[in-house]
Amino acid sequence: MALVRLLLQFMMEIFVLPVSILQFVGVWDPLYKRFFPYLMFRITAVINDKMGKVKKELFSKLPDFAGSSGLTILEMGCGSGANFQYYPRGCKVICIDPNPNFEHFLEKSRAENEHVKVEKFIVASGEDLSQVATGSVDVVVCTLVLCTVRDIDLVLNEVTRVLRPGGAFFFMEHVVANETTWLHFFQHVIQPAWRYFGDGCYLTRDTWTNLEKANFSELNLTRITAPFKWSLISCHIIGYGVK
Repeated sequence: MALVRLLLQFMMEIFVLPVSILQFVGVWDPLYKRFFPYLMFRITAVINDKMGKVKKELFSKLPDFAGSSGLTILEMGCGSGANFQYYPRGCKVICIDPNPNFEHFLEKSRAENEHVKVEKFIVASGEDLSQVATGSVDVVVCTLVLCTVRDIDLVLNEVTRVLRPGGAFFFMEHVVANETTWLHFFQHVIQPAWRYFGDGCYLTRDTWTNLEKANFSELNLTRITAPFKWSLISCHIIGYGVK
């Protein structure tokens, strides 16, 4: 079975060879980064419809980590602001995303969610949050983002740096399926193409291992199956880690 999987992966690499060439010459990424926010604006509406109850329950714990001056949230990989509707009234939000083309959609979400105060939008990657002061935020939120970053451990180091003592990192991420399942097999087969059309997304990451070895004093992590029929991203982990 392993040999079959490798063969199919090789065939998939051949299939996406034209895209690989476009990326190598520097054409693919600029074009796709302009198109991707439009795609994600549509997709996140579907995700919120399916995962709204999960998000609402998870983010109901956000007020527990408010500081003396209220709740300040840093949302990493904010995208179009799909999580704003689940945030508590009066909270302040700092938005970070490496793609500047999300700002238009972010403004739309800001107008539709006046109960939150969006302080600023910073164009940066999760590996470099240098524009955010050490120990300056109560909560960092990250949903369906760690699948795309270059270095999860470096991102988590930055997360714990910007969190104040006692602050929390809230996450909802899709992960690789159990290796005994067909889903695991197809995740690896499709991955060579998925990375191009999912903005660098990896279906095959065991992100829970990075969270378990990160510098959190407490980690609350739950595995769930998302209600996406025939989906390659149905395996999820959700929860929060306390600094």
